[in-house]
Amino acid sequence: MKHTVEAVCTGTARPFNGVETSAIAKRPREGVIQVLEEGLAPDEQADRRVHGGPEMALHLYPLDHHAFWQAELGGCDLLDEPGAFGSNLAVRGLMESDVHIGDRFRLGSALIEVSQPRQPCWKIEHRFGHKGMVARIIETGRSGWYFRVLETGDVQAGDALERVEIGEVDWSVQRVFMALVAGKASRDDLAELEAMPALTPRLRERARAKLG
Repeated sequence: MKHTVEAVCTGTARPFNGVETSAIAKRPREGVIQVLEEGLAPDEQADRRVHGGPEMALHLYPLDHHAFWQAELGGCDLLDEPGAFGSNLAVRGLMESDVHIGDRFRLGSALIEVSQPRQPCWKIEHRFGHKGMVARIIETGRSGWYFRVLETGDVQAGDALERVEIGEVDWSVQRVFMALVAGKASRDDLAELEAMPALTPRLRERARAKLG
């Protein structure tokens, strides 16, 4: 099934909460954008320890979640922006329960692969000015996810995001998130995750550490 990319969003690192900087505010771009091994060109991430790099090259936060957050926050103009949560790709009809670690998608002329769920941080709450959002993301599994880039290419708004291969069919992004971020993994779960080639190395290491 093909999904339309409604917007391709990029950002630059800007002052955020005093001495901190962040590029969470992603804006739609016009025209053709390069999809490179480390993400869109140009696009920035302020803290490369937790965002960006080959394992977190592209972020997708489902547009379908915006309505949920409008209800939660009592209306918020930021949610009218497709990149409000730092998402690079604005897409409807794909949720964390629908995609799996290792799923491969054709994005424009690029080939990308689901690598991990996004772990929420305080910057989301600071951007929206609402406490408790991180807890709600962990409770509901509305995390979004990252892709790695297997084949570079180009993309623009209106292009298709088409799944061409299913990865770990038993491990949706939502299940991985609830296991490793919400802390609900069994020992069997942790063993599977630790041995999962398509899962980003950082989360495989987390699963290994939890196994002890």
